[in-house]
Amino acid sequence: MCGRYTLRSRAEAVADEFELPVMPPYVPRWNIAPTQMVAAIRMHDGKPEMATLRWGLIPSWVDSGGKPPGLMINAKAETAATKPAFRAAFKRRRCLVLADGYFEWEKIGKLKQPWYHRLKDERPFAFAGLWERWEHGQKPIESCTILTTAANELAAAVHDRMPVMLTREARRVWLDAEIG
Repeated sequence: MCGRYTLRSRAEAVADEFELPVMPPYVPRWNIAPTQMVAAIRMHDGKPEMATLRWGLIPSWVDSGGKPPGLMINAKAETAATKPAFRAAFKRRRCLVLADGYFEWEKIGKLKQPWYHRLKDERPFAFAGLWERWEHGQKPIESCTILTTAANELAAAVHDRMPVMLTREARRVWLDAEIG
């Protein structure tokens, strides 16, 4: 499960990696936590656009008097298409959550040891994400979740799951797969 991550790369490096004309100004961050606003790319009128989304998906069907069923910062890739909280977003509202590293905690007795995972060349990358627009309050909230999968050989030493990290080729396929 991904509970903290980073986006500490220079804005120019992020713009180059994601083929953006310009990256909106931002402060590099070493400790992005749930409920914070995060940088994402989503489709709008057939073109990728930058967006700032709240990390922790709020399904569109949650009413204004209710609370989301838990803080949904992650969704299992294997079940996101069928789970009520994620299935509409899986079909129509996919995004790329921009990052350059993430933390996992290894349980060692009663302690938790943080481990930082990143690409060898330290370039920015994208997590596969889903987003929703919740309109039951005074102000609409656009939120997102990060998809997770079984950990690869390197990450499995610390945790059994890890975020879905999309290659450059897979990013457009993920965004273009939106249905409806």
